[in-house]
Amino acid sequence: MSDQPNSLYAAREPIFPRRVSGAFRRLKWQIMVLTLGIYYVTPWIRWDRGPSLPDQAVLIDLANRRFYFFWIEIWPHEFYFVAGLLIMAGLGLFLFTAALGRVWCGYTCPQTVWTDLFLAVERWVEGDRNARLRLHKAPWRARKWQLKVTKWAIWLAISIATGGAWVFYFADAPTLLRDLLTLRAAPVAWTSIAILTATTFVFGGFMREQVCIYMCPWPRIQGAMMDDGTLTVAYRDWRGEPRGKGLKRQSAETEITNAAGPQIGGRSPVVPMQYRDATGVIRPDEPQAGKGPGDCIDCNACVNVCPMGIDIRDGQQMACITCALCIDACDEVMEKVGRPRGLIDYLALSDAPRERAGGAPQSLWRHVLRLRNLIYFGLWSAIGVALLVALFLRPMLELTVSPVRNPSFVTLSDGSIRNAYDVRVRNRLGEAHEIELSLNSGDRLTLDVEGEDIGTFTVQADTQRLIRVYVTAPADVPAARIDRTEIDFVVTDPTTGETASVATSFNGDAR
Repeated sequence: MSDQPNSLYAAREPIFPRRVSGAFRRLKWQIMVLTLGIYYVTPWIRWDRGPSLPDQAVLIDLANRRFYFFWIEIWPHEFYFVAGLLIMAGLGLFLFTAALGRVWCGYTCPQTVWTDLFLAVERWVEGDRNARLRLHKAPWRARKWQLKVTKWAIWLAISIATGGAWVFYFADAPTLLRDLLTLRAAPVAWTSIAILTATTFVFGGFMREQVCIYMCPWPRIQGAMMDDGTLTVAYRDWRGEPRGKGLKRQSAETEITNAAGPQIGGRSPVVPMQYRDATGVIRPDEPQAGKGPGDCIDCNACVNVCPMGIDIRDGQQMACITCALCIDACDEVMEKVGRPRGLIDYLALSDAPRERAGGAPQSLWRHVLRLRNLIYFGLWSAIGVALLVALFLRPMLELTVSPVRNPSFVTLSDGSIRNAYDVRVRNRLGEAHEIELSLNSGDRLTLDVEGEDIGTFTVQADTQRLIRVYVTAPADVPAARIDRTEIDFVVTDPTTGETASVATSFNGDAR
């Protein structure tokens, strides 16, 4: 008996998925082209907001603390819009997982999209599964080095493009590209590109399934989102078992066919893949354990196309991302052997007893339109509507007032009391506007704007201006002698007629 302790970790076995064609593979190609197109092209879309504003359609302007998305502009104090979108994204993920399993992981997750792209490059350079297996086992000679270096070079080019596209979202894309080409870009741009290039190259090329299994938390969370009514990729074992192939399968089929009836013209009647049920009746579509081979011919096509390297016939597994490529591979084999498609399919575990008994599964909508899914959809929709209402009702002119607390008031030489306030005015319009500031109070309080002769000042387009405002109460008015008096600051845009007001208080000397 060896004294060496057993290792808790196993070395990674490289996975070489085989090329497959089918409806789900085409859907994945379409989604990959769409998502990558959006990612790479979006920073170059122009959007006219006026002469003083950036013309990039989607821009995260950290320097000026703005987020531009086509006609929408988010200011720092409106972070609740971003929080709302994140909540909607989470609820949407819950909704799709509860209804259709890990469709996000299988089709639109960035790790999946870039892994699919890297796998396409790998097949183009090195060949399909068998060729890549032979190359993997071959010694490191000139041809192997040539193929590997070519593949890595293309991967690296894709990774650089990925990192470069990301930084274009944070600055004017044409200007930043010119700075990058002339080596005048800021160090933060080069650092961001280097980090994203490295992570894309490593994650998409060398850590593909490991990112999904070990680094991503979602496989462990999905168990709380799914139940036996969730549609997910699964294997109809009641139809596929027991498996058989080769001479063993042919022998079993011959025995069952001979039991079907007398020979016609010296040949057995054509009764492909038939099975005898418990009552002795020959039924073509329902294999019974111990009564002949099932539909599965144990060809391992579903395993060979899986990017995670799992066998879906072993049941639900954490590593499965429900990409459905095994469905395409199995359907292709079933057509070749003359059996119905759907041995591996999107199905709900709650339908298993009904299908085992020969019944039909529930409709797609019965699984999707369940109470939990409707609750998720209702919450998702309510948050979306609330964000839209808040977006369209927000004013173009905003005002915030912060009283200066140290000191809370100043007693002037004539006995009058003066308070200071920091007033911030935001102009969301695309051009500069003259703004009038006034005070709404019952007492004879006077207002002075620091640096301005009158209570009118200019706020530039799509900016905010901070001014210091002094409010003075003469000694003979009640506001100067009581502890606190409620007042309102009012700003007015004479051009548009829009107004905004904020209530605050005036502190007097009550001693």
